[in-house]
Amino acid sequence: MTIAIAPPATASKGTVPPAALTYRVDLGDRAAHYLTLTLTVEGWPEAILPLHFPVWTPGSYLVREYGRHVQEFRAMDGGGSPLAWQKTAKNVWQVTTGGDGGPVQVSYRLFCNELTVRTNHVDGSHAYFNGASTFFFVPPWRDRATAVTVDLPDGWQATTALDKVAGDGGSQTFLAQNFDQLVDSPFEVGTHELTTFEVLGKTHQIAIWGQGNVTGADLTAEFEQIIETEATLFGGLPYDRYLFLLHLLPQGGGGLEHENCCSLQYPRFGFRDREKRERFMQLVAHEFFHLWNVKRLHPQEFDVFDYEAENYTPSLWFCEGVTSYYDLLLPLRAGIYDRAGFLKHLGKEVTRYLTTPGRFVQPLKESSFDAWVKLYRADAHSGNSQMSYYLKGAMVTLLLDLLIRDRHENQRSFDDVLRSLWRDFGQRGVGYRHDELETAIAAAADLPLAELRPLFDAWLGGTDPLPLEDYLSKFGLTLAPEGNPPAPHLGLRLKDDRGRTAVTFVEAGSPAYGIGLDAGDELLAIAELRIEAATLEARLRDHQPGDRLTLTWFHQDELRTAEVTLAEPTPSQYAIAIAKDAPEEALRKLDGWLWQELGP
Repeated sequence: MTIAIAPPATASKGTVPPAALTYRVDLGDRAAHYLTLTLTVEGWPEAILPLHFPVWTPGSYLVREYGRHVQEFRAMDGGGSPLAWQKTAKNVWQVTTGGDGGPVQVSYRLFCNELTVRTNHVDGSHAYFNGASTFFFVPPWRDRATAVTVDLPDGWQATTALDKVAGDGGSQTFLAQNFDQLVDSPFEVGTHELTTFEVLGKTHQIAIWGQGNVTGADLTAEFEQIIETEATLFGGLPYDRYLFLLHLLPQGGGGLEHENCCSLQYPRFGFRDREKRERFMQLVAHEFFHLWNVKRLHPQEFDVFDYEAENYTPSLWFCEGVTSYYDLLLPLRAGIYDRAGFLKHLGKEVTRYLTTPGRFVQPLKESSFDAWVKLYRADAHSGNSQMSYYLKGAMVTLLLDLLIRDRHENQRSFDDVLRSLWRDFGQRGVGYRHDELETAIAAAADLPLAELRPLFDAWLGGTDPLPLEDYLSKFGLTLAPEGNPPAPHLGLRLKDDRGRTAVTFVEAGSPAYGIGLDAGDELLAIAELRIEAATLEARLRDHQPGDRLTLTWFHQDELRTAEVTLAEPTPSQYAIAIAKDAPEEALRKLDGWLWQELGP
């Protein structure tokens, strides 16, 4: 049941509990996108105080060089006298302290004009900042407490997952028990809407910044359904309070998980249309699922984060791929959509997988390592050379879930894999090795690991097509191309761009590949007749596979012409549906897999 309740009680006003580091955040220059921060370090015993700035954010696996936004760095002693300092690396500042243990005060300005879930955005309407892209840490003192005081403009409030320990309308102070918790606790400061509700005896809040066609009250019922459904899967909620930070944007979106909160971004008018709202609820289900899978149940390589370099693991397919599968399945169980809705959404994901040429190039395990150089740096060739561990990881999880369910008549499933890992690793705060993941999957399937090894080698380590049709058919489902018969295959994607017909992608191995046509070129004509992006499909339908066509285009400012031979059609869209002649046994398995726990 969702009920409105009073906000959580605040610690009594007064002195801040002892903290080795204290920050003060000044928003006085917010209109110019600046934060001004003052850091005070108490009791540092050495002659040199090392201050390190993170280069990446856990959950977003790319080195982003946050230190590039730091400017006007200054250091002083407790009496206000300047202290010498020098920069010794791209993200390291060293302050000469004298070694007497006295207070050291450092001030710096931080440019904040990048509105993503992992970076900082400050303007006249709000301040949103993340720990990794905002705060220094002292490497030997990462386990020490840090207090953050935010000076608030009139009428503004500060919202974060950290405990508030002091403050009133003019300033508020929050306490992080260590640097990891500080990194895991983004701040939203401003006049945002704040909705508080209770689920399973725990306090939840939704903070919304930006204008749109949704309020926190509009979302609480569906959020409660997702929270209860995921809590049922894992056996309860492992926190006292949870915060959803939601930014409403003109377009685009995304999310980032944290231990007791998540950041969400979504188009501001994306909540009335049913399918868009369902996609948003999948995003909520995904990030909320991460509070178990990743934040508490994590690879051994993430036991201790290195904030200054890449952190490699072969298990991102499990961290994100399993989560991506369940963000489709859990809204069905929660009653957000019905079975037909689930199959529609699953069909879209299967379409994305089957229309990505990179699935024949990059193995799933390899994509975990290449995330640091590829996934977040997509270019025109990415579709030909890489495979997302989110997407293929979800497909592999689907197959493993169906394999276990098929063997055990739905009395076991991938849920059992998650519960056993949660019991053996997540609840104990111990990271798992990748071989321990495979052992847990084999145990849930009640199969010798040696018998599953060929599947793991093929699905995780290989690039052969996944047997989606075979496994879906056991549950009475078909996987088939959808829509009108496709046109002969050329292998181009086009976009009308201010009067230009721009090439956005050239598929590897296609007729158009290898003739010198590149993404960014301007396609002028096919068969000596002008072409536009909107008419490409219709024009190709006037021809047959094997026909030779002349393409004319500008490569930079050079006019080029070449002939291509059209290939057999390739589907661009797939649908998953219940087979008309599905056996009764298969339909019983389908019912056991796609059940709903709650009503809409």
